[in-house]
Amino acid sequence: MSATGTATSPDPNRRVRRHPRYTCSFSVTVTLLAGEQYRHFDAHCKNLSKGGMGILLAEELTMGEVVTLSFVLSGSTQPWEVRAILRHRRGYHYGVEFVSVPPELSRAMRRVLKESQTSG
Repeated sequence: MSATGTATSPDPNRRVRRHPRYTCSFSVTVTLLAGEQYRHFDAHCKNLSKGGMGILLAEELTMGEVVTLSFVLSGSTQPWEVRAILRHRRGYHYGVEFVSVPPELSRAMRRVLKESQTSG
């Protein structure tokens, strides 16, 4: 993984990122409640930060929608689930913000992000 974001932006109208993003590649399942049934979509993580992730998803979803993300971090076998809000969309690229991250997942992500900083 390598850093792809910075803490500042030249555009004063653009939100400043709270956490740097790191390029990564792993599968993600996006689950949302649609009416009275759950829908599951295959997605792909393109970047990760402590606060969220960028995913590639070939579906039309509504901004602000709360979803569940299921994934296994790169270099791990531990499956994780986390709630997230769809915050940004450009084409099929979505930016999601984590709502609540279990402490164990937070520790695992810190390890992955730290390793990516030292290797990339």
